[in-house]
Amino acid sequence: MERRSHIVLDARVLLAGGAVALIGVVVLGLFLWMVPKAAAREATAACSGLRPSDPNPALCPNGAEGCKFPLMAPDFTAFDNNGKQVHLSDFRGKVVLLNFWASWCGVCKTEKPQLDKMAGDLVGDQFVVIALASDRSWADVLAAIVDALAPNVKLPGGTVTFQQALDAYKQALPSGVPFRVFLDPPAGDSNIGAIAASWGITAVPESALIDRRGNIRAYFVNKRDWQSPVAETCIRSVIDED
Repeated sequence: MERRSHIVLDARVLLAGGAVALIGVVVLGLFLWMVPKAAAREATAACSGLRPSDPNPALCPNGAEGCKFPLMAPDFTAFDNNGKQVHLSDFRGKVVLLNFWASWCGVCKTEKPQLDKMAGDLVGDQFVVIALASDRSWADVLAAIVDALAPNVKLPGGTVTFQQALDAYKQALPSGVPFRVFLDPPAGDSNIGAIAASWGITAVPESALIDRRGNIRAYFVNKRDWQSPVAETCIRSVIDED
């Protein structure tokens, strides 16, 4: 006679097992919910040493009241030195340090070497530095970069043509620079680029640290020492959180 084994399931065991599984799911859900918030807090703490500024009301949908970071960075269209259109959203998926500057800005000149060295250390697949110049011509932009990063290379006196500025740039910086430079021409008689003005900027330099999802995580009015350990900690905290 064939024997058959029978498995008897105790309802209490099933209920207990279900409760344990439910608790596990809840704990996992809480963990996944808390991790991004904890990472955001760590990034905020890491960047505090760089003395971040409050949001500009121009970046806030409802004005200054209740406005705080993170904030979605307004998209824009700028141009590279070949006249190609470039959008901020093209860099979605990377952490971006967006630096607003201008050739006529003396403070920007003193900031540029630190920005250059930091970009040389950190720029890669996950991070890009964009220098958005409030200028009307590439000749002015290239001449300013040479003046800031290779002051030993002499530029012609008087008005510098584009070709003269380009020749000096290639001589001074044959490997280029580790940051991306785009042109933001001012509108009318203003000396602030149209994009910078739309962000509420009235003076440069200013910088925005933007995460992979396009959110501004920290904002800095005036220059910073981007080569300092605290700057690297701030930037890496945003790179590492995703």
